[in-house]
Amino acid sequence: MFSALQLSSKGKVAVQVQLQNLRTEMLRNPEGIDAVHPRLSWEILGNQRGTMQTHYHVLVASTPQKLAADEGDLWNSGKVQSNQATYVTYAGAPLKSRREAYWKVKTWTNHGGESAWSEPNYWSMGLLSYGDWEGRWIGMDKASPWDEEDRFARLSARYYRKEFEAPKQIKKAKVYIIGLGLYELFINGQRIGDQVLAPAPTDYTANVKYNTYDVTKQLKSGKNAIGTVLGNGRFYTMRQYKPYKNKTFGYPKMLLNLVIEYTDGTSEKIRTEESWKMTADGPIRTNNEYDGEEYDARKEMPGWNAVGFDDSKWRQAEYVQEPDGEIEAQMNEPMKVMETLKPVSVKLLKPGTYILDMGQNMVGWLKMKVQGKQGDQVTLKFAEVLNEKGELALENIRDAKVTDVYTLKGGGEEVWEPSFVFHGFRYVEVTGYPGKPIVNNFEGRVVYDAMKTVGSFKTSNPIINQVHENSYWSIRGNYKGMPLDCPQRNERQPWLGDRPVQAYGESFVFDNEKLYAKWLDDIQNAQKADGSIPDVAPAFWRYYSDNMTWAGTYLMIADMLHQQYGNVRVIEKHYPFMRKWLQYMESQYMTDGYIMAKDSYGDWCAPPATIEEGRGMNANVKHPSYLISTAYHYHYLQMMQRFARLTGNEGDIKGYQALAEKVRKGFNHEFFIAKDASYGENKLTDNLLALYFRLVPKEQEAALFKTIANIIEVRNKGHLSTGVVGTQWIMRSLTEFGRPDLAYKLATNTTYPSWGYMVENGATTIWELWNGNTAAPTMNSYNHVMMLGDLVSWYYEDLAGIKSDRGQTGFKQIEMKPLMVNGLDFVDASYHSVHGLIKSNWKKEKKRFSWKITVPGNTKAVVYIPARSQNDITESGKAVSSASGVRFLKMEGGRAVFEIGSGDYAFVVK
Repeated sequence: MFSALQLSSKGKVAVQVQLQNLRTEMLRNPEGIDAVHPRLSWEILGNQRGTMQTHYHVLVASTPQKLAADEGDLWNSGKVQSNQATYVTYAGAPLKSRREAYWKVKTWTNHGGESAWSEPNYWSMGLLSYGDWEGRWIGMDKASPWDEEDRFARLSARYYRKEFEAPKQIKKAKVYIIGLGLYELFINGQRIGDQVLAPAPTDYTANVKYNTYDVTKQLKSGKNAIGTVLGNGRFYTMRQYKPYKNKTFGYPKMLLNLVIEYTDGTSEKIRTEESWKMTADGPIRTNNEYDGEEYDARKEMPGWNAVGFDDSKWRQAEYVQEPDGEIEAQMNEPMKVMETLKPVSVKLLKPGTYILDMGQNMVGWLKMKVQGKQGDQVTLKFAEVLNEKGELALENIRDAKVTDVYTLKGGGEEVWEPSFVFHGFRYVEVTGYPGKPIVNNFEGRVVYDAMKTVGSFKTSNPIINQVHENSYWSIRGNYKGMPLDCPQRNERQPWLGDRPVQAYGESFVFDNEKLYAKWLDDIQNAQKADGSIPDVAPAFWRYYSDNMTWAGTYLMIADMLHQQYGNVRVIEKHYPFMRKWLQYMESQYMTDGYIMAKDSYGDWCAPPATIEEGRGMNANVKHPSYLISTAYHYHYLQMMQRFARLTGNEGDIKGYQALAEKVRKGFNHEFFIAKDASYGENKLTDNLLALYFRLVPKEQEAALFKTIANIIEVRNKGHLSTGVVGTQWIMRSLTEFGRPDLAYKLATNTTYPSWGYMVENGATTIWELWNGNTAAPTMNSYNHVMMLGDLVSWYYEDLAGIKSDRGQTGFKQIEMKPLMVNGLDFVDASYHSVHGLIKSNWKKEKKRFSWKITVPGNTKAVVYIPARSQNDITESGKAVSSASGVRFLKMEGGRAVFEIGSGDYAFVVK
């Protein structure tokens, strides 16, 4: 999501500036944003070491011509003394609806001189107020005669069209569209944009998202046609028969404005109103996220979205009630087809039935080529695994039908892919295919939010590498405009409990800031007036269990966005609502002894003691724990102190501190077992929380950690025994308290329970359950992220040594202290932070340690090099004491500690 801009230099050094998107608020070259104070970011590039920005100068202009003439008529910041290059807040003229803004920046550095102006970047404003929208919502508030509104909600897609005249020469044209639940947009027969499954899902009673498209090139003077298709998405929900559980919002509907500007200075707006025509009798006969899409090519309407189509048999569009939610621009990335896979095989299972294997558990759909006679019907059914007979194993899908059906029109080769569904699958059962299907007849379309991959990670250990690869596939597969728990069964919900720490690890792999900023808004919008937060947000399921560990994800995601991206605004925005939730929980459930007497799930999905013990066991069992809820209460009180400082709410801090001390004393009084140096029932998770959250008295810390290590090494025979809660803290606890070797053993185990056990048993994604291959199928997804815990962040921060300093967040200062554990010979990793690319490539040899490091411009790093003395170290072939940009700080724990500035470094220890 970066626009690379090469700059020449003025003065002493060659400096380059690379403009970033306007982070959080905007997409690349974004159309239709609604942030009236957007924040601008850029990167400082260059080969000279220790480069720090000293000043910047931003120009924002209303036209490219004015910007080219260095006229910042919207904002001219002047030369500002600052090293800030991220989240620089626009402080110019008020940004009105539909205004366009073109911007560039130049910088000065500590090496002297200034850069040239960057190449320009661009954004446009959306419709900032309700009154800017014209026209009416249109739709059809009933099903068609061929639809079935039963348990499986079979509702066909709705097609809309409008022809209009553009009588003058067109200067510019933009479409602003809210198509609920999902839409596809066409101008003069051409599909607009490469997004899919748009817009992003929300609780439509709270907010609805609109998208903006520049369609200047698609329009022409004279007659034009605009067409849309509306699918169901989460609006007309997948299950209509449980209104007490599933939130549904009505039938699909749309509001659209097409604004045309002519070269003579006049403008015109085409809007949705009753002159539009519509039909539901098109080729998409049903579309349901759980159950699949059925497409009858015989019902196609050639030219329906172009000028001249005979729509006399179509009906007039109806005015319908608008949704309750506030209209907002979509700021998170749209979903797109991000990769295409070829199947590895198509094998005959029985006459007429084939099993297609993608070779990878993926999320998206199949694109198919087929040739046959009219009326031939191809059925595609999706699953993650096969049973012992080689058939689809569908028990874990529950009542989802996960079936696409394509009916041929005949007459030549036909190519089809669905529009309004996605599947989680590795295997596809193909029936009804005319002739013998082969691999080249199919493509797997990998779909997720179009965010940049920012991390790479490789080590000398193949198990770690494969687990990282599996994590990559699970993480991106479950990004669907919100973070899902799973992509395959009749659930696919944004459970808060799956992501509190996991999102932190995800951020090293994907630039997920905009997605999680949007999710914080979803959580806030789901908050009840009394402060209660649900387990699922958006609250498509009406689950308000007042669970500390799930709802507290609200705080932890905000903290992640601050730590990884330096984003303070999300904490400022959500602080009052986080405080409201914590006060609610305290008023409802805190005892006189300061125990938080409310928990819903306990350490969810902790592994059975043995793989055989868990055979056939249903994992959907709750074990509420007041120890867990009280420990988390203390942890959140510590976080809220930090948030109060960041947001100028210092007056709240003493209250948090006083209550935290009472909670700590109450926790130890209730749960600490002094004779065993343990907590609660001496479970691994219970002890980990007391240790990592610093609840244990300082004098008992070493004894408690010894208890933890003993549980892993002796009781568990070198394995973990944590569920979704404990796994979030285990790798960092072991590392920080002196047993990185034990953390490494957990990371590389291939016996049950472990991440490596999943790999050894054929996993290409992360399982929901440690015993996913033997557990009862009722709750057994093969594509989840919740059991990743803190593993991925441990990979990058502790194995690679790429970690943002807690005091200077967003990688303004980097801490590089990779673990040296026996059995790991090299790590080669990179992470593209908000300031630029960070690389860490270290290698251990018999009598040599080498470490190549890249530090981005405008940042510093503190590096910890394993050595007996700084005199044993060279950098780029020179004694480190004479190396440019390297400053020795101290010796600490068998490491020489240096501060280095930006640049590329090659350290060698002999």
